[in-house]
Amino acid sequence: MNILVTGSKGFVGKNLIAELKNKGYNDILEFTRESDSSLLEKYTKECDFVFHLAGVNRPKGENEFMEGNFGLTSKLLELLKKHGNKAPVLITSSIQADKENPYGRSKKAGEDLLFNYWRETDVKVYVYRLPNLFGKWSKPNYNTVVATYCHNISRDLDIQINNPDAELNLCYIDDLLEEFLRALEANPTMQDDFCVVPVTHNITLGDLADLIKSFKESRTTLSIPNMEDTLTKNLYSTYLSFLPEDQFSYDLKMNSDHRGSFTEFMRTPERGQVSVNVSKPGITKGNHWHHTKNEKFFVVSGEGLIRFRKVDSDEVIEYRVSGEKAQVVDIPTGYIHSIVNVGESDLVTVMWANECFDPENPDTYFEEV
Repeated sequence: MNILVTGSKGFVGKNLIAELKNKGYNDILEFTRESDSSLLEKYTKECDFVFHLAGVNRPKGENEFMEGNFGLTSKLLELLKKHGNKAPVLITSSIQADKENPYGRSKKAGEDLLFNYWRETDVKVYVYRLPNLFGKWSKPNYNTVVATYCHNISRDLDIQINNPDAELNLCYIDDLLEEFLRALEANPTMQDDFCVVPVTHNITLGDLADLIKSFKESRTTLSIPNMEDTLTKNLYSTYLSFLPEDQFSYDLKMNSDHRGSFTEFMRTPERGQVSVNVSKPGITKGNHWHHTKNEKFFVVSGEGLIRFRKVDSDEVIEYRVSGEKAQVVDIPTGYIHSIVNVGESDLVTVMWANECFDPENPDTYFEEV
């Protein structure tokens, strides 16, 4: 199946082509503003489906809106008719198409062309009035405010918030691609004459800025954003894609002494915290118990002995653990517990606690196993 993608180097085009290839569509005909115009003649003869994504968002002059959003669409349809090609055509319009501004008028003109083409030829057409898109590979100061905020905040640059209460309707690139693949299979989501992406999100400009700022701060607080909220999860993925390439890593605070070290890795209010504990040979750590706090220990390197004793008992229970065997040991409440390095190298243990450490309420009571 030959799939023609105009605007193939743009934000949506790059993501679409990557996903088409993931799904096994390898015969992709790419057309960009830099392509020789003769290619469009060739591709409109060969294609079996058209994703018409090319358009102008930020022109140097207002006349370029009509040239880019209407002119190319007109040429594309004329060439398809010339070759008698009945390939379905999908076009990306905008929610701005019903507004009286140069961009909106140019998008509306492109829509009208496609609907007239459908009435004239009976070829399937899919017109998407897209909301504000966001996701990886978008361009700051061009595609979307999300891209601009992610780019600037990740680099400690100022952002502009004209009206913090202004509400945005956002659509994530992966949700758009999922819908586009449905259209490719002749099963788009319809709403009257238009196709729609069924999954979108609303957020105010002020809340968007605060949320993206919290992503940057999470490296210091060690907090993990709420991944149960779909918009937050997708925005965080987008934010990470804008990190400067020399700032992918960040330092953690290691609490070190002669016994080894203890380093907090991440914190979540809903899922507790994860830490990494390193014990030198012969060192015992722990010897305490908890009322409510519980933990999971996972030794990834070295050899250790985890010992338990119920608070009101003299019986000691022992678990031998090793980095040679992937094994998690639950630390139940009401049990005094310790872990001792019985090997000849450092004992490295990943520790999860069901709640983040609170120095005002540590729920930790020292007692020897």
